[in-house]
Amino acid sequence: MNGVTHSLLRVLDHLADRGDDVIIIAPGTRRDGPKEVAGARIIRVPSIALPKYRRVRVAPGGVSRIKRLLENFNPDVVHLASPFVLGWRGVLAAQSLDLPTVAIYQTEVPAYAARYGMYGIEAMLWSHVRNIHQHASLTLVPSSYTLDQMSGLGVAEVDLWARGVDSSRFDPSHRSEAWRRSVAPNGEKIIGYVGRLAAEKQVEDLAVLDDVPDSKLVIVGDGPWRARLERSLPNAHFAGFLGGDALAQAVASFDIMVAPGELETFCQTIQEAMASEVPVVAPARGGPMDLVDSSHTGWLYTPKDLTAMRGHVTDLLGDEAKRRAFGVAGRHQVLSRSWKSVCSQLIGHYSRAIENPHPQVLGRGFTVQTGADVEDSSSF
Repeated sequence: MNGVTHSLLRVLDHLADRGDDVIIIAPGTRRDGPKEVAGARIIRVPSIALPKYRRVRVAPGGVSRIKRLLENFNPDVVHLASPFVLGWRGVLAAQSLDLPTVAIYQTEVPAYAARYGMYGIEAMLWSHVRNIHQHASLTLVPSSYTLDQMSGLGVAEVDLWARGVDSSRFDPSHRSEAWRRSVAPNGEKIIGYVGRLAAEKQVEDLAVLDDVPDSKLVIVGDGPWRARLERSLPNAHFAGFLGGDALAQAVASFDIMVAPGELETFCQTIQEAMASEVPVVAPARGGPMDLVDSSHTGWLYTPKDLTAMRGHVTDLLGDEAKRRAFGVAGRHQVLSRSWKSVCSQLIGHYSRAIENPHPQVLGRGFTVQTGADVEDSSSF
């Protein structure tokens, strides 16, 4: 489970309600289940597991298999969910069949490379991302930061498409004193994190909060870095993966949520915390800059400035009135962002791609916004 999967599931629910016919082409093995989701048949294509994150699978191979699957189904539009390996094959197959494509950019794969020990290839990976999205009829991005990234790459057909939040599921009424006592038995204030325990999430940055007086760090999620993080955060409570009502209860029971990842193109868990009236502390990079109104619904800090992160957390922990005001303002900010309205916007984007299936191709030079600096990669 991750942000890409979560948003795709909500889209599938919406398409099912509309009565649309959908197939999903996904990496996997024959033993992977389920066979369908929300009435959409899942077709698995051969894949391999990433060496350092074996639960993530990629599907290398030729275009012919994907072309054949698309040709047999004959869709009106092809939705490319966070395309990189299989998505590249998909956009080429669709183009060969003159099918319109909508590519959803929501994973900053090139920046992940160094965090997984693949140094010196970031510029090459950005070139690949550029090629994918210039082949798509339309690229949708989740935040203003990613809009700038795609424009810097020279992608002409790009538009904003944010994410929805279920504000009835994520609601402050689900706050549970019993749950709070179970993870913080001495009545400490709870500093929460929700997400994958993986290199790109920078959960290790929370070590600067592990000894904040009268607080308990609670980590919700699982992943390949869990054992390492349990060693580096000896005072934290690791709740493991939570979903459904259990997740909603946990988030509503936080006093503050910290989202330390600097590679978030959106960060759905921030919206879920805000809907639960929980103020958020996050780095001023990527999706959080659109979500967190600093000094109003939470705090943004300069990336890598962990002293500032700790300062904002201690500020909120020590001021109950401010926490309450930030939380109320945050919920008010996200109440209108229903999945129904967001998915209805997506249908409009599909129509736009169908009407204009052939993307405009810009010049070859581009710049990539990678962090505090802008990297000039005009040689590609």
